[in-house]
Amino acid sequence: MQQPLSINRTTALAVAALVLILPLSVISCSAAEKALSCANTAVQITSHVAQLGEAFNNADQDPAAAGQALQNLKGDMDKLGRNSGDAELGKAIDDLQAQIDNAQKAVDGHQVPDLAPLGSAAARVSKVCTG
Repeated sequence: MQQPLSINRTTALAVAALVLILPLSVISCSAAEKALSCANTAVQITSHVAQLGEAFNNADQDPAAAGQALQNLKGDMDKLGRNSGDAELGKAIDDLQAQIDNAQKAVDGHQVPDLAPLGSAAARVSKVCTG
């Protein structure tokens, strides 16, 4: 009869351990998902900055492409904004948003924006997201 009692005690200890560990793993998974989402968005931002550069290089062939690339970047910013709880990421996002706004003003004024600051800001976001 002693044997079933030890199985039950072992089972109870295992369940207790799971009860203690699971909340920690949920927090871990949440942080990991947030980091992965940030990294994926950073990759998209880099791609959309490259698209913006191509759009300006080919503006005579497709004038609307620059506007679409800026809209893609703004969408990326919306995704990142929902995931930013980190102060360093928040600053990088603010800087990138300012550079997107500067590029939009240039486009609205029928000028070619300086994309170097935009690329630098995107690189900072990527660096923060990927650690």
